[in-house]
Amino acid sequence: MVDLHKFTGDFMDKKENIPEFGILSPSISSLLNDDIDQQTLSPLSCLREFETNWILEFDLPLVNKNDIKITINENSISVEAKLQESYLEEKLGVKTKFEYFKKTLTLPKKIDDKKTTAKFNKGRLTITIPKEASGHKIQIR
Repeated sequence: MVDLHKFTGDFMDKKENIPEFGILSPSISSLLNDDIDQQTLSPLSCLREFETNWILEFDLPLVNKNDIKITINENSISVEAKLQESYLEEKLGVKTKFEYFKKTLTLPKKIDDKKTTAKFNKGRLTITIPKEASGHKIQIR
């Protein structure tokens, strides 16, 4: 088993500092929790919007490039990555073993999935997602 805490710092503990964490609505709570039933962790990510594209970055420590799966739909992107070693977490006497990172993000506008590119370097996955051009020229008569 591996200790991911050394890679993620205190980020994974931050949700415990949120007041009344236990009574958040299920949709909000699911954003802050890992998926225990599916044994998946939600990786740290950053989405930045630019004029013609989005840059989406994921921190995927202890993952091999060949174990990453990226799926693009009309306006969302999903990343799933298998850990090289299982991560074991114990909270309130319950041990949970995690084997995957997985995250799905919805993008606010249409994307050009045919021109999307991805690079993986030293545990950081960078995906460049071009925006779909929606304008057209109007002829003046």
